Amino acid sequence: MSHATSSLLIGLTGGIGSGKSSAAALFEKLGVRIIDTDQISHQLTQANGSAISAISKTFGTHFIDTSGALDRHQMRELIFAKPAEKKRLEAILHPAILAEAKHQASLPTAAPYTMIVVPLLFESSNYHDWLHRTVTVDCSEETQITRTMLRSQLSRAQIQAIMTQQISRTERLALSDDILHNEGDWAALAEQVKQLHQRYLTINAGSD
Repeated sequence: MSHATSSLLIGLTGGIGSGKSSAAALFEKLGVRIIDTDQISHQLTQANGSAISAISKTFGTHFIDTSGALDRHQMRELIFAKPAEKKRLEAILHPAILAEAKHQASLPTAAPYTMIVVPLLFESSNYHDWLHRTVTVDCSEETQITRTMLRSQLSRAQIQAIMTQQISRTERLALSDDILHNEGDWAALAEQVKQLHQRYLTINAGSD
């Protein structure tokens, strides 16, 4: 049986290196539909993506690479030098990302509920009225830094700079309905996901 759009919408978030992708993969294995806003952002800014012409008009054609995609390196340099430019980019991308996420969530699915992965969920007011519940993947700040350094070329200072742009861990936990603790034990995370999944199934059964 396929559910309509009335089925439960959960927002999944967490700071950089917290393990959002790992948690989302575990939910997906349990049959949950995952909509990843980072993937949507990449689609919008890849060659011939629907945000390219607006980016080109706003920032200039030199921010588009030879393949017709956003030149991420150039954009990162610009935003680093002039933080206000980030707001201009977000003004183009954020409404388009939200519209595409809503479109994907409206499509029929056999999944019991839908989970939308939004790295900056609480930093943006766009999602508040739409999602039914929020879950944060949480770990210590030291674990976030270690994990991110392992998987990226970023230095400790660069990672800390990114973290200061995100809301604090304390605020994120206070705003969240549910929390998944992820200090690196895969089995422990999988067990928590399984329990939360059961809870969401129960909530969804009540809301259908």
